Amino acid sequence: MSSNRTALVPAAEVPAGQTPPMVAADQMALLRSDDPIIAANKRLCYDMYRTVLQAGRADKVRDYIGPQYIQHNPNVVSGVEALEEFIRNSRPERPIAPTIELPLISIIAERDMVQFTFVRKEADETGAVYYTSWFDLFRIENGKIVEHWDPALKSPGMLKLDPNEKRLSK
Repeated sequence: MSSNRTALVPAAEVPAGQTPPMVAADQMALLRSDDPIIAANKRLCYDMYRTVLQAGRADKVRDYIGPQYIQHNPNVVSGVEALEEFIRNSRPERPIAPTIELPLISIIAERDMVQFTFVRKEADETGAVYYTSWFDLFRIENGKIVEHWDPALKSPGMLKLDPNEKRLSK
């Protein structure tokens, strides 16, 4: 397989007629770039995701996040202190895993922006499971994440959303 092509593998079984969600077969391959700045930005966001969002380490937020952090998720206010509080209140601390445990499809980076795309498992109003996608977009400045976007809607449930609950069982 060409090194310019992302290897994707099925993430879950789906009902007949639906295409199964596909995830990256090798997350480390997604971190590679010929541009050392792009590679560093990808690694910064990847390590922040594993450490802060996945492992719930609020004490590590400032290792990755700049002091003037701007948050575009309507459920979390801007600021590094607000992010620390959100992490402390929304998930338990866990060991830091070597990879992102959510079903990661891609890491796309250009200039000062890095985007992660995930498969997301949801249920409709009848309880039937379906799969969609989720993204997190980060802007980096001086080696720190200074801005974040995602498609979250305003919801009380989002205040307690632990992304670890969105893992797919194989």
